[in-house]
Amino acid sequence: MNDRFLRACRREATDVTPVWFMRQAGRYMAEYRALREKHTLLEICKTPELALEVTLQPLRLGFDAAILFADILLPLEPMGAPFEFARGEGPVVHQPVRTAADVERLRVCDPEEGLGYVLDAIRLIRRELDGKTPLIGFAGAPFTIASYLIEGGKSSHYQLTKKLMWSEPDTWRALMEKVSEVVRRYLRAQIEAGAQAVQLFDSWVGALSPEDYRRYVLPHVRHILADVETTGVPVIHFGTNTTTLLEAQREAGGTVLGVDWRLPLDDAWARIGYDRAIQGNLDPLLLLAPREVAVARAQEIVARAGRRPGHIFNLGHGIVPETPVATVQAVVEAVHAASQA
Repeated sequence: MNDRFLRACRREATDVTPVWFMRQAGRYMAEYRALREKHTLLEICKTPELALEVTLQPLRLGFDAAILFADILLPLEPMGAPFEFARGEGPVVHQPVRTAADVERLRVCDPEEGLGYVLDAIRLIRRELDGKTPLIGFAGAPFTIASYLIEGGKSSHYQLTKKLMWSEPDTWRALMEKVSEVVRRYLRAQIEAGAQAVQLFDSWVGALSPEDYRRYVLPHVRHILADVETTGVPVIHFGTNTTTLLEAQREAGGTVLGVDWRLPLDDAWARIGYDRAIQGNLDPLLLLAPREVAVARAQEIVARAGRRPGHIFNLGHGIVPETPVATVQAVVEAVHAASQA
């Protein structure tokens, strides 16, 4: 088995730095675009055989881990908040959650109820991988999920979310408790189905100040991570634009802290502490630069890690659709070559 990724999560020595990319299965690949001509995103997510196909597609590029193909919003439907992906708009939640009564209507569902197709996909993928490549599962973090519910979709300023958080703290707490419990159960179910590591995505949490993160978010993230870590599998805690939140995120938990490109990797690791593994942190748009530029910047990140055990090379966020596949492969190969023991 290629266990570089799992060994790095445990801060053990590896022959080379392991590499995987967020959204490594997706629209930059011709195989995926061909599949999307026949199926919607939700159809792929809800059909285990299709999720399997898409999950495996990028492994030919040399990645050291597979990540389950799914979407962070999938738990919304069984919670009682149906959504769709509207063309040109992204996800749209049909009945946004903005009052105490709205929160009361949300269900704390068990994963097997409305998310059984995700667990079936994990079992199918694990059988297909046959122990050769580790599989990562994932879920959205409470702040990000709650923001989608409140805003009704994407947002630039999270105005409605912050207004509810500050003006109705009891309603906010009730919402975060429900979302957190669903996420906790969901991650545990993924591990029981076969995921060998999981990642908690907090894509929007960088919109908060450290004070607001500690007061309104940290306890709920800790509730999830403290429990999931007891399973013994690595847990990656990732957020974007979190330069001011790293110490608080460390407090919240996670065996691996994911960092974006806004802070040099060595500075981030020193702040997080060397008793945690670190994941990151190439700007995903660098993959649109000339190939030699992308490779050089990836090599610089490897150099900043200094061969200290516990570095997993990744992007600071997901691959964008316009990314050339050849550049992705070149960066993966360059990281492996630059980090050889």
